[in-house]
Amino acid sequence: WILKQTKSQFYSESDEKPSTSAPIAGNQVKHEKSEEDFAFDEPPFKKIKSTTSPEGKPVKNLGGNKVKEEFEMNWDIVQVLSERTNVEPWVCANLIRLFQEENTIPFIARYRKELINNLEADALREVQQTLEELRSVAKKTHTMIQKLKKEGKLSGCLFTALLNCRTFEELDHVSAPYKTGSKGTKAQRAKQLGLEPAALSLLQNPMELNLFSYIRPNVKGLANIQEVEAGVQHILADIFAKDKDTLDFIRKLCQQRYICIQSALAKVSSKNGNEKDIDKFQLYHEFSCNIKNIQHHQILAINRGENLKILTVKVNIPDGVKNEFCWWCVNERWRPKQFLKPELMRILRNSVEDAYKRLIYPLLCREFRSKLTSDAEKESVMMFGRNLRQLLLTSPVRGRTLMGVDPGYKHGCKLAIISPTSQILHTDIVYLHSGQGFREAEKIKRLLQQFNCSTVVIGNGTACRETEAYFADLIMKKYFAPLDVQEHLSTAVSPEASKEMPDLDPNLRSAVSIARRVQDPLAELVKIEPKHIGVGMYQHDVSQTLLKATLDSVVEECVSFVGVDINICSEILLRHIAGLNANRARNIIEWREKNGPFINREQLKEVKGLGPKTFQQCAGFIRFNQEYIKTFCSSKKTQIGSQALLTKAGAQATSEKQGKKKSKPAPSSSQQPNPLDQTCIHPESYNIAMRFLSFIGGNPNDIGKSDMQQKVNAVIQKEGLEETAKRLNTTVHTLQLIIDGLTQPEGFDIRTDFDKPDFKRSIVCFEDLSVGTVLTGKVENATPFGVFVDIGVGKAGLIPVRNITEAKLSKVKKRRSLGLGPGERVEVKVLNVDIPRLRITLDLIRVL
Repeated sequence: WILKQTKSQFYSESDEKPSTSAPIAGNQVKHEKSEEDFAFDEPPFKKIKSTTSPEGKPVKNLGGNKVKEEFEMNWDIVQVLSERTNVEPWVCANLIRLFQEENTIPFIARYRKELINNLEADALREVQQTLEELRSVAKKTHTMIQKLKKEGKLSGCLFTALLNCRTFEELDHVSAPYKTGSKGTKAQRAKQLGLEPAALSLLQNPMELNLFSYIRPNVKGLANIQEVEAGVQHILADIFAKDKDTLDFIRKLCQQRYICIQSALAKVSSKNGNEKDIDKFQLYHEFSCNIKNIQHHQILAINRGENLKILTVKVNIPDGVKNEFCWWCVNERWRPKQFLKPELMRILRNSVEDAYKRLIYPLLCREFRSKLTSDAEKESVMMFGRNLRQLLLTSPVRGRTLMGVDPGYKHGCKLAIISPTSQILHTDIVYLHSGQGFREAEKIKRLLQQFNCSTVVIGNGTACRETEAYFADLIMKKYFAPLDVQEHLSTAVSPEASKEMPDLDPNLRSAVSIARRVQDPLAELVKIEPKHIGVGMYQHDVSQTLLKATLDSVVEECVSFVGVDINICSEILLRHIAGLNANRARNIIEWREKNGPFINREQLKEVKGLGPKTFQQCAGFIRFNQEYIKTFCSSKKTQIGSQALLTKAGAQATSEKQGKKKSKPAPSSSQQPNPLDQTCIHPESYNIAMRFLSFIGGNPNDIGKSDMQQKVNAVIQKEGLEETAKRLNTTVHTLQLIIDGLTQPEGFDIRTDFDKPDFKRSIVCFEDLSVGTVLTGKVENATPFGVFVDIGVGKAGLIPVRNITEAKLSKVKKRRSLGLGPGERVEVKVLNVDIPRLRITLDLIRVL
C-alpha cells in the first residue's frame, strides 16, 4: 500500500484523540521497530515478542501508521479502513498488525484493550471483514494488472486507474473493456481507427485541429465527418468516465441530492406469476424511497423480489445532477486550454452527456445498489450474530433436576430425567395424545415425585403445543402437589447428541438433549450449526461465507468469554475456544484421557499441536477447578511418595557403587497447581498479578473470597486505579482485568447477568386472545422492523419497532443498542388479532 501520511503526522493526529491507554514510555520508543518487523513472511511468535505488549505495558500503537501489505495500491489502507468503519486510524493500524499476527477476536477484545481503544467484539469483526474486502480488491487488481501486462494491453493511464480502484465495482468498470472475449468498447474501436490524437488535440490544442483530415471514404468509421466526430466523442467520453476527479465530483454531488430507489410489479410476473408469491411483495409493487432512509430489510426484500422476477428495480438520479455535472465538466474540469470553435464545443458537450448517460450513470446505479445490498447484508448478519449471542448467553439453570419431554403423537412423548450434574437418571415413553392421557398422568406424577423434579422442559417440535397445554392443565389443577411444577419450552434436538449418547435408545436422546439445553444452553447449542438455530432474517439471501464466518466468530466469542473447565468440558465445546480447532481439541481430550486431569495451564504446552501462538490465544479462556485439582494432587502424592522413596534408595545405591556425586532432582513446576488458573487473568500477566497481590498483602489462595475483595478495594480507594497501574508498570485495562480475576467468586459465570429461561404455570389459546389482553412472553427473534415474541399460543406475535422505545426498556441491563434480543422476558398488550392470517400485533409494556 502506498501511504500518504508521515509517521510524525500520524502521531500528531492520534495524540489529539482520546485514548484510555497510558502514554508510551520513552524507553519503549527506542525499541520500536520499523514496518519490516511486521512482514508477512515472519514467524508469528517472533513478531509477538517484538511488537505487542506481553505483560500489558502501556503501548498506544505498534509502530506508527506504516503498514506493509502484500499488494500496493494508490491509497492508504489504514485511512480507507478508518473511513469505512468509523474507527480511529491508530486503532485500525494496530488491528491490521494484530490480525496479521493471527490473533483471535476474543483474545484481542479481552487482552489487548489498550491497543484497540476498548472496542467490542462486534466492532472488531466489522474491521476484520472490511480489511479482508479491501485486500481482496487489491489482490484482484494486481491479478488483472499482470494479466493485462501479459496481453500487452497495459498502458500507464490504465495502470494508474486500476491502482486507484477501491471497490470491485470500480475495478469492473475500469477493466471490463480489456477482458478476454470482449468485443471492445466504442472508444477502443475509435482508437484503432487512429482518432485518439484528434480527441486529445481537442482538449489541449484545438486551434490546430482539423477533423476533415481524418476522413477516409472507404474506411468504416471514417467515411464522413459525422463518423469522425462520433469516434472522437466516444474517446472523450471514455476519458471522462475513467477520470478519478470526475468520478469523485459526481459521487459527492449525488451525496447532496435526493437519490431514490424504486420498485414496481414486473409485467411478466403480473401475467404468469404465482399469486401467493406476488402478494408477499405487495408493499413493493409501487415503492419509492430515498437511498439514505431506506431500511435494510426493505433492500433485502426488494432484492429477493427482483431475483424471483416479481419486481423490477431502478435507481432514480434527478436531471439536476446531470445538468450540474455537465456544466462543471465543460467549464471546469475539461475546459479546453484554447478557444473552441462552435462545432468543437458541440462535440465536447455531446461527449460529456454521452459519458454520463452511457458510462457514468450505469456505474453510479451499480455502486448504489451494491452499497445498499452490502450494508443490508452486513446488518442482517450482524443482527443474526447479536441474536445468537443473546441466545448462547442465556443463564444456565443450575442445581435443578429436570424432566425433558420430546413431544409426539403416534410414537408417544419421550421423557428423560437428568440430575443437576446432567447425569441421566431415568428415561421413558408416555402416550399423551391417544386417549391415555389420564392414565399416563399418574405415571408422570410418580416419576416427578420419585426424583423430586419440579421442572418440565418441553421441546418445540411436533405436538409441542398440545403437550404444553396438557401439562399446563395439570399444573393449574395442582395435580402434582405437593410439588410446585413449572414448565418451559426448549428448542429441538441436535444431531451431535447421537455421538455423545451412543448407548442410549435414539428415540430417547432427544429428550435428554432438550433438558440439558435448559441446564446449560451454551454447551448444547454449540452442537447445532449456528444458521440452523433460526434467529436471523433473510439468512438465505445474504452471503453464506460472511454469515458462516460471523456466526462461527460469535460462537467462539461466547464460549471463550464464558470459559471452559479443561478437565470436564466436552470436545465439541472445547473446539470453539479461541485459538483451538477440532484437531487441537481432540488432542487435548486424548492427553487428558492418557495422563489424567490437567493440573495447570502450563501443561497445555505438552499437548501435540499447541504451539506458543495457540497457547497464547486459548490459555486465558481455559479454567481449572482448584478444589478438584487439590483433591487429585493429594491422592496422587500418596502414590508417588512410596515410589519416590524406592527411587531415591536405588539412586543412592547406584551412586555409592559408581563413586559419583548425587545430583539434586529438579522439581517439576508443571505438577504444581496455580490458583491464578481459575481466573480470567492471562498467564502473560501472572507476574503483574503476583506483584499486585504482594502490594495489597493478599494471598493467592484467597482468590474470590470476601477478604480479597476488601483488600483490593482498600488499596484502589487509597491509591487510585491509574496510580496503581503506573506503580506496576502496566495499563489500566490490564490491572482492571487482574482485579476482576482476583475478586470474582469461584465459579463466576458471566451468564448470570443475562436473562433466565421463562417458566410458565399456565397457557392461553390463540382463539382466547382479544385486543387489550396483557400477557408475558419471551422474545423469539429480533429483526430491523420489529421483535417476535412467543406468548404461548402457537404463533409468535410481532412488536413493531415503532413500539419499542427507550422508556420501556430496562434501565438495569446494559444494552448494546435500542432493541430486544432472544430470550428476554417482556410484558405485552395485544393490539390486533388477525385469525385468518394467524397474525398477532403487540405493544411493548415493559421488559421484565
